[in-house]
Amino acid sequence: MTSKSIRRHNVPAIEWPTVVLAFFCYATWLATGFLLWPSYPILALAILALTAALQSSIMHEVLHGHPTRNARVNEAFVFLPIGLVWPFRRFKTIHLRHHADERLTDPLDDPESYYQALWQHDELPPTMKFVLKINNTMAGRFVLGPWLSCIGFFIDDARQMIAGDKAIRKAWLLHAIGLAIVVPIVQFGFGIPLWLYILVPVWLGQSLISIRTFAEHQWSEHPEGRTVIVERSPLSLLFLNNNLHFVHHKSPTVAWYRLPNLFRDRREEWLRMNNGYAYPNYFALIKAYAFKAKEPIVHPVLRRAPEPGRAFKPRIRARSISGLGSAPVPAEPPKE
Repeated sequence: MTSKSIRRHNVPAIEWPTVVLAFFCYATWLATGFLLWPSYPILALAILALTAALQSSIMHEVLHGHPTRNARVNEAFVFLPIGLVWPFRRFKTIHLRHHADERLTDPLDDPESYYQALWQHDELPPTMKFVLKINNTMAGRFVLGPWLSCIGFFIDDARQMIAGDKAIRKAWLLHAIGLAIVVPIVQFGFGIPLWLYILVPVWLGQSLISIRTFAEHQWSEHPEGRTVIVERSPLSLLFLNNNLHFVHHKSPTVAWYRLPNLFRDRREEWLRMNNGYAYPNYFALIKAYAFKAKEPIVHPVLRRAPEPGRAFKPRIRARSISGLGSAPVPAEPPKE
């Protein structure tokens, strides 16, 4: 096996396990809200949180080109934003940038990095530094992580829309259309107060996802040593096997239900490739880092000083695994 991503082969035109899972997710959400909430509200809120987390995982699967070969059809499977927060097209753009493995963990180039540039961190007020310190523990990430990531994301997107970014405006417009369907269902159909839906299913759903994202990446001089493998977990289905995160990064077009066999068939090779950055389960992570930081807040190597001109990021039209989009202009022309 080489370091290149495993390419699609023998991929069906429709990946039915993903289709069924998407319909199951929405059907469970509707049944829980309409049927379970009136009699068992606490149980209903817990199940709604699980469905919100599952839909987030399905969104991740869809942005990687599943379950069909048509990007618009795929987007329809996650059009209703039951988790309320993330516009699908923004999530897609950000996450596909994150898959540039040679830039993983870079505070500026990796949009999903939890590290900060030293000079940016030094400019923060003491209160914010303290909050980030708590957020760097697993318990802190579970409680504070959803709020910090959402607030930062909203502010950044608002700035870009004000500056005239039409693609981001369109992503939010489509998201607003979805919300115009979901919010009335929650408020008037289910009869759940919107504030309660936000404080329990939405917040808890994102917190569950933060269990997976907490240790997905670490700094390593070697890009392949930056992505984790968590071998076993009862949460694997909820995460669509993204606990095998290194396998996903090396083979991002492989469907979620194929990842376990792909890992088991070459387990020792995968672990050797990612320099042994692995845990047996999430309990081991919780035990070690529930109230202890696993990584420093400031990136230990990259972005130690301001770089003039970093704010200018020209983009070109480019084709990704999920269709036509845009990509940063390379700093240097490609070599022949």
